[in-house]
Amino acid sequence: MASQKAMTKAKEEAHGYEFFGPPGAAVISFGLPLVLYTFAFACNDVSGCPAPSLLSPTTLSLEQLKHEVGWPANGAAGLFSLEATGWTLAYYLFNAILYRVLPATVAEGSELSSGGKLKYRLNSFSSIIFTLVLCLAGTLKQGAEFPVWTYMTDNYVQILTANILISYALATFVYVRSFSVKAGNTEGRELAAGGHSGNVLYDWFIGRELNPRVTLPFVGEIDIKEFMELRPGMLGYILYNCAFIAKQYRTYGFVSDSIAFVTIIQAIYVLDGVYMESAILTTMDITTDGFGCMLAFGDLVWVPFFYSLQTRYLSVYPVVLGPLHLVGMTALLVAGFSMFRLANSQKNNFRINPEDSRVAHLKYIETKTGSRLITSGWWGVARHINYFADWLQSWPYCLPTGMAGYLIQSAGTYAEGAIRMADGREVIQGAARGWGMIFTYFYVVYFAVLLVHRDRRDDEKCHRKYGADWEQYKKMVRWRIIPYIY
Repeated sequence: MASQKAMTKAKEEAHGYEFFGPPGAAVISFGLPLVLYTFAFACNDVSGCPAPSLLSPTTLSLEQLKHEVGWPANGAAGLFSLEATGWTLAYYLFNAILYRVLPATVAEGSELSSGGKLKYRLNSFSSIIFTLVLCLAGTLKQGAEFPVWTYMTDNYVQILTANILISYALATFVYVRSFSVKAGNTEGRELAAGGHSGNVLYDWFIGRELNPRVTLPFVGEIDIKEFMELRPGMLGYILYNCAFIAKQYRTYGFVSDSIAFVTIIQAIYVLDGVYMESAILTTMDITTDGFGCMLAFGDLVWVPFFYSLQTRYLSVYPVVLGPLHLVGMTALLVAGFSMFRLANSQKNNFRINPEDSRVAHLKYIETKTGSRLITSGWWGVARHINYFADWLQSWPYCLPTGMAGYLIQSAGTYAEGAIRMADGREVIQGAARGWGMIFTYFYVVYFAVLLVHRDRRDDEKCHRKYGADWEQYKKMVRWRIIPYIY
C-alpha cells in the first residue's frame, strides 16, 4: 500500500501543474466570464462597437458608459434571469432526450490505464441536424420573428449568465463525485493524471475524474465529457449565428453576404466535426484531460458565445463583401479545411489499421510502449500540422468584418455613408473604424495562443509517455506547427 501511494505521488509530481497552477486556474475560471461580459457590453447595438466613451478615455464617465452599453437598470442583478435559466436548462434536457431517442452507433474509446475500454453512444450529428430542421421549419413559418431567434438575441446576456452558472455547477458536481472513485472498480472510472494534485481550486478547474458518467431518469447513462464536448455548445454556436442573421434581417430588411458566409462556413466546420464524432475519442480532451471547469466552461460558454462574436457584430453593421472577396476567403478556407481533414483522416486511419492501403506507405518509429509515431506524410511535415490548418481556417471567420468598428447615431442625422436601421437610427464607422477589430479579430490571436499552448501540453505529455523515443521523434519531425517557422 505504501509503495502504491509513493508511485502515485511520484507520478503526480512528474506531471506537475499546468496553466500556471492555482493562480492560472483562478484567472481562467473567473476572468474569462468577465471577458465575455466586456465584449457583450463594450461592442453593442445601443451606441457602438466600441461604445463611444471608450474612444475618449480621458473624459470617460461611468454613468455615461453604463447608458451607452445598455447596462441593466437594476444593476448586476439584471445579468441573471430565472426564466432564461429555465429555458437554458430545458435546452440541455432536449439535447439529452435526443441523445437517447435518436439512432446511434456505439464506439470504443482508447484503452484506459486501468485496462478496458469505455463504450460511447454517438449520434451528435443526427441530433444537431434534427434540431436545425425544427428551427428551419419555424423560420419558414414565422420568418425572422421566429421566437427562438428573438429570445436568444433579446436575452443574450442572461443566457450567457445561465451557461456560466451551469458550467460552474457541473464542474462542482463532477469534482465532488470524483471522490467516490475506488481503485479496481468495474465501471471503468479513474482519476485523470494531474487532476488530483490536492489543491481544491486547481483540481476543480483541470478536472479530477477522467471520464465522469451519470445515469439520468428516462435518459440513461451519459458520458458527461463527451456529451458536453459536441452537443449543447457546438449546436448553440450554430444557433446563435442563425439568430444573428435573423436579427440583421429584422434590423435592415436584408441579409448581407458577409454574415451569410461566416454562418455557412462555421456551420460546415461544426457539422464536419460532429459527423466525425468518433475521431474525438482519440483526442487529448477525452484520453488525457479530466472534466472540470476548464472543459465545462470551454464547451458550454466559450464556444457558443465567443466564437459567434463575428456574426453578432455583423448583425448590427452589415458588411457587403462582393464576389472577389468571397472567392479569396473561400480559397483560404478550403486550403485550411482540406489540410485539416486530410491530416486528421490520415492519422485516424493509421491508428485504426496501419496496413490500410491509404496509409501503409507511411514511415514511423515504434516506441517502447508499442505506439507508432508517424514520421512521413502530413505528420512528417510538422508534429501538429492539423493545428496550423485549424488556425488558417480561423482567418475567414474574422476577415468578413473588415476594418471593424461602428457608431450608432440617433434618427435624422443623415451622416454620409450611414446605414439606416429599422427604428430610424443610423450606423456609421466614423471614429470607431478599426477599433472594433479588438473584438472581431481577437479570435485569431486567441486561437494561435490556444494552439501553441496545446502543443506544449502535448509535448510534455508525450515526453512523459515515450521518453527517449519522443526525443528521437522530434529530431525526425523538427517543426511543431508551422513548417520552417515554428
